[in-house]
Amino acid sequence: MHNKNTRRHNRRQTCRWLATALATATLGAPLAWAQSPAANYPNRPVRLIVGFPAGTGPDIVARLLAQKMSEAWGNTAVVVDNKPGAGGLIAASEAARAPADGYTLMLGETGQLSIAPSSYNRLPYDPAKDFAAVSQVVTSNFVLLVNPLKVPARSTREFVDWTRSQKGLFMATFGAGTPGHFGAYMFGDAIGIKPEAVHYKSTGDALGGLFSGDVQAVFASVGLAVPNVKAGKLLALGSSGATRSASLPDVPTLKEQGYAGLEFNSWFGVVAPARTPPEILAKLNADIVKAVRSPEGRQKMEDAGFAVTGTSREEFGRIIAADTVTWGKAVAATGFKAD
Repeated sequence: MHNKNTRRHNRRQTCRWLATALATATLGAPLAWAQSPAANYPNRPVRLIVGFPAGTGPDIVARLLAQKMSEAWGNTAVVVDNKPGAGGLIAASEAARAPADGYTLMLGETGQLSIAPSSYNRLPYDPAKDFAAVSQVVTSNFVLLVNPLKVPARSTREFVDWTRSQKGLFMATFGAGTPGHFGAYMFGDAIGIKPEAVHYKSTGDALGGLFSGDVQAVFASVGLAVPNVKAGKLLALGSSGATRSASLPDVPTLKEQGYAGLEFNSWFGVVAPARTPPEILAKLNADIVKAVRSPEGRQKMEDAGFAVTGTSREEFGRIIAADTVTWGKAVAATGFKAD
């Protein structure tokens, strides 16, 4: 009898404990949600670091994105912070060390995230470990530009023939380790002439070298090329895309002109410091994709010469990893290594 009473008592105790636990869990669920890192994010300005000067392709994309994100977030501003230098490495280093709270982001590009691991002996950050992919925003083809007042060629073939009569092929870049840098090497391999890459600190300096005749050509993003080409200041000989750019429909691709191997592009995408809470990363991805795929957001990006993507976090991560392998092979073929 005593054992039966004990068992009944134990069952009652167990039922009371389960009921209490269930009630606590139910009441605690809203509290847990309220304490989620994304519940009131963002509630102060968000900094978007860009590793290149004002007026460059990354800067243009960052400012268009910041405008749309600020509009979507109401009174919360997205502030573009230009940190140019070392082909974007200064900006990437700072972004990698930033607090992982969602209030410091970086608009990264191919060079910083996929090329740098192969082209630098001592990289001050590890793209695979120090950053969390948020979303690829746009892609951009490159355009081979020359100064029509300094170069007599009016097609890529004519330019190649002309360079053979010169003392060398000097091509400007917007920094060592950038896609345009290795694009110059790829171009040289395709035409059988080893180019001399001349690295400039800024876009303005590089174009200045082109205008003065210190260099003969440059691979520039479509966004940067369009205003200069339409103003008649520079001549576009060919684009590096698989198809012609909608912004420069009269400019044939290099592939069309017989250079099948010269097909490459660049991309810009948002990354956050590693260990940023997953809830914040998910919100950022959803808001960025919505902003760039909106009719107005897409139109503005396309008008500036970019192709909108707006990928998932997972897809952007795969793109970064795959391009690290692809560009790694291109870098290895040149033998380039920087400190």
